[in-house]
Amino acid sequence: MTLVTYLADHRLWLLRTPATSYALGLDPDDRPRHVHWGAPLTAEQVIDVPALPHHENSSFQVRGYGELEGPGFGAPSLRPRYADGGAGVEWRYLDHEIEGGHLAVRLADRHHPLEITLHYRVRDDTDVIERWTVLRHTGESGPIELERCDSAAWTLPPLPDVRISHVVGGWSSETQLKREGLPYGETVLTSRRGTTSHQANPWIMLDDGTAAEERGEVWSAALAWSGSWRIAVQRPPFDAVGFTGGAGHDGLRVRLAPGETWRTPVFAGVYGTDGFGGISRAWHAYTLRHVLPHPQELRPVLYNSWEATGFDVDLDGQLRLAEKAAALGAELFVLDDGWFGRRDSDRAGLGDWQVNLDRFPSGLDKLIEAVHGHGMRFGLWVEPEMVNPDSDLYRENPDWVLHMPHRRRTTLRNQLVLNFARPDVAAWAHAWLDRLVAEHEIDFLKWDFNRAFTEAGWPGHDEPDRLWFDHVHNLYALIDRLRADHPHLRVESCAGGGGRADLGILARADEVWPSDNTDAVDRLAIQHGYGQVYPARTMAAWVTDSPNPLTGRSVPLRFRFHVAMAGVLGLGGDLPAWPAAELAEAAGLVALYKEVRPVVQHGGLFRLGAPDDPVSAVQYVLGDHVVVLAYRVRTRFGHPAGRLRLAGLEAAARYRDEGTGQVHHGAVLLAHGLHLDLPAGDYASTLIRLTRLA
Repeated sequence: MTLVTYLADHRLWLLRTPATSYALGLDPDDRPRHVHWGAPLTAEQVIDVPALPHHENSSFQVRGYGELEGPGFGAPSLRPRYADGGAGVEWRYLDHEIEGGHLAVRLADRHHPLEITLHYRVRDDTDVIERWTVLRHTGESGPIELERCDSAAWTLPPLPDVRISHVVGGWSSETQLKREGLPYGETVLTSRRGTTSHQANPWIMLDDGTAAEERGEVWSAALAWSGSWRIAVQRPPFDAVGFTGGAGHDGLRVRLAPGETWRTPVFAGVYGTDGFGGISRAWHAYTLRHVLPHPQELRPVLYNSWEATGFDVDLDGQLRLAEKAAALGAELFVLDDGWFGRRDSDRAGLGDWQVNLDRFPSGLDKLIEAVHGHGMRFGLWVEPEMVNPDSDLYRENPDWVLHMPHRRRTTLRNQLVLNFARPDVAAWAHAWLDRLVAEHEIDFLKWDFNRAFTEAGWPGHDEPDRLWFDHVHNLYALIDRLRADHPHLRVESCAGGGGRADLGILARADEVWPSDNTDAVDRLAIQHGYGQVYPARTMAAWVTDSPNPLTGRSVPLRFRFHVAMAGVLGLGGDLPAWPAAELAEAAGLVALYKEVRPVVQHGGLFRLGAPDDPVSAVQYVLGDHVVVLAYRVRTRFGHPAGRLRLAGLEAAARYRDEGTGQVHHGAVLLAHGLHLDLPAGDYASTLIRLTRLA
């Protein structure tokens, strides 16, 4: 299959993926125009695609949809402003380059010294199309100001109706899935917080209102960026829907100096006909193959000390926890907050990254040696981008934080944000992190980020808005450098829970902490939303104490485990306080998870119902193996669990239930379902393993 074809007589480019195609072209004025995104088309067919409808008699419509400008008079994808006061772009085509599945179309402004290259990448093992934009100032004097520079604009074919899917939330209630009709006009999803945010996430799905979990056309896009962002969707009253997205929120401006280049993050898109589930599986497979640093690995069962100790950390207590965690089968022990500086609470010590010798008289080495002696890896909590005002670091470098002249410095969680856009701050962070990992046998960093930007200024810098972008660029560079220098190191992205979960951070983190909320019932909805785009292989999920420390809800251990086993299983409770019977049960469930882990972490996900259904389930399929985790939160009289219809099986195959030994025909499991043997009462759950027979 030829991935990219140029049809010179028609000035069209046709991009192919295994099950879709994408086409763009140039109009007579050299403006790049969207042609097609959807089902596979041949070169002959794409030439025959009619132009998108337009209304020449209306001054509130424009002809066609641009590859970068966005639809109609809505939010622009690109808005440069020049020294003479002019703005916008009049295109002039220069050339293009095709290298395998990578297409670069180079254009320039007809008058001003601005060159734009539109990049597209397709592959033969995914239907995901990567798009990004590179701008270059080709002049010799005077800056060009970028009022907006998105990564890409996408256009859908005409549809009878349009529905949008996205997630909303807050701290400890992240990724709550919403599916709703798209209103006419402009819909903007954004974060202005300096990070991806708990309140929204940079992806969308669009359909005509009829798509279901396993059927129907769906168009989706996701932004690989971990700072502020914006996605603007435009639904005109007559024309097709389009959307544009990129880094930064509205109001930020960046100046492009002569000779300087500006590259946007990737804004990837995917189309499919197998409903929302098919789109999710496409995103998951793409992330596993082309995003994660070590996608082939199985993530270990982790124990984290936070919910057992809080800030009350000392060597003896951690040694006891490590012994208990190892007995349950944990493979990675993580010492959380409280190991450094004068860190007795969240009010002091953040930024002073020296081991607290009152708590660890001989440093961390004795604990690390004991953890490794139990056969576990050792991890450590860090929050490099933050500082307490009550710290030696802040007292010595008060100008290192984000701040504005004559404005108070607002603390959140008693801390301020370090200005990582400053090269000296980024260099300081790299130095102590590199030393920490090198001098100790640190295998894992839980990298936290517990507050949003406020007073985001940079006094003395002639371009303070740069900090919103350069903070993220320097964060990426720091993690990339650490990982290159310490190949054994693995990283978890945490931001007060799920405040930094996106394809950008997943290119350099091995997993994400989706929420500080470990309540198993609440986690069903959080994990349901997270898994719309991000795979189970990246979704850290802990079993903690009951009653839950956040919600006070009491839930059986089995249910807590079964919810956490739908992702990367972790443990986080006060293990010395657990009864012997619960410890024994937990050890058995950890062992069971290790048996099904390859299927959960690397298999295809099929969602069998939503979390608020009487019974919901998630199903994973990898080769001959199937794992089903089913949940009933509440018992309702007259509503028996009944049978659960499975998905993703071969109708002609037979499957053996490894728990009962029964053999079932795939066609029957697909059409009539599998009987669920759920315990009586609320918070009932079960795990079922099936094996396809030869």
